[in-house]
This record gives sequence, C-alpha cells and structure tokens, in this order.
Amino acid sequence: MRSCRDITALVSQGMDKQLSLGERLAIGVHVMMCSRCRNFQNQSQFIRKAALGYTEHLPKRLDKKA
Repeated sequence: MRSCRDITALVSQGMDKQLSLGERLAIGVHVMMCSRCRNFQNQSQFIRKAALGYTEHLPKRLDKKA
C-alpha cells in the first residue's frame, strides 16, 4: 500500500491532470482505509469547487474604472 504522502500527492496531481487507472485505484483503496487521506481528498475537492465558483463571479477585467 502507498504511503499517505504518496496518496496526497496523487490527489493533488489529480486536480490538474488525468491520473492513470492504477493511480486512481491506489487512491480509492487507500482512502477507504485512511480517514485522514479521505478528509484531504474531500477538502481539496471542496476548495477547488469554491475557488472556481468565486472566480466565475469576478469581473472580466479587474482594472476596469467605474
């Protein structure tokens, strides 16, 4: 089984690129048994969604004069 350090790195990488089947399976098996890594995965996904939602509401150009 991979270490928590390896799994959190994979979770982070998976936010930016498509992981291989083996990597996704390694994460899935690990987070079933490790609540800390499961929490990290859930929190990372929440932060990503919140940040994307925030940026959607920003003006197209921040330097616009009113």
